[in-house]
This record gives sequence, structure tokens and C-alpha cells, in this order.
Amino acid sequence: QVQLVESGGGLVQAGGSLRLSCAASERGFGSKGMGWFRQIPGKDREFVATLSWIGTNQRYADSVKGRFTISRDNSKNTLYLQMNSLKPEDTAAYYCAARDSTAASTTPQEYDYWGQGTQVTVSS
Repeated sequence: QVQLVESGGGLVQAGGSLRLSCAASERGFGSKGMGWFRQIPGKDREFVATLSWIGTNQRYADSVKGRFTISRDNSKNTLYLQMNSLKPEDTAAYYCAARDSTAASTTPQEYDYWGQGTQVTVSS
């Protein structure tokens, strides 16, 4: 069972930056495709970014392309999301997820493990 713990959320002004981290509990992290998703109360979980087990095949939601960067450090069992030029519409709870596959995926149903989430609030 992989446990995922997100950190790095907070309150930031529009135009600012945040870096989210997701620490995984096991060495098996290095063999899993990973992703970031976000959710606003009352709405479905939304895809943000994903990458493969070795950090290739990165994909982004159109709404964050060019502003967010996903990366991973398998030696530290950690996934990152660098968020720049933040907008109020980026306000959400952000979740990292892992899947029992080496491939990236944009579909939340294809993920097997989820963190508890970290709140990002962008003020205008």
C-alpha cells in the first residue's frame, strides 16, 4: 500500500508561485506513473499534470500549460508540481496520485493511490 502525503499549499496572490511536494512511503514509487489533480467543492476531480515512472511523457491540462511543471525525484520518493503565474481560478485542493503502472495517465479512475490533498488559494 503506497501512502502519499502532499505539502506546500497555502495562500498566495495572483501572479505568485508555489511548489507542491508529494512524499511517497515506499521505494516502489519509482515504478509508478504519477499525477496531480485538483478539486473544488461540488465539482469533479480535475486533471492537472502527469508523468511516467522515469519522468517522461509529461502531459498538462490546457488551463495550466506553460505555467505548471511536474517533476519527480525517484531517489527521494517525491513528486513535485511547480506552479507559476497563479490565477484565482487555480484555487482548489490539490491531490497527488499514483498508479500501478509505469505509464502516465490523465484519467483519475486509472489511479490506485491518493493523498489527502493540500489546499491552494490564490487571491486576486
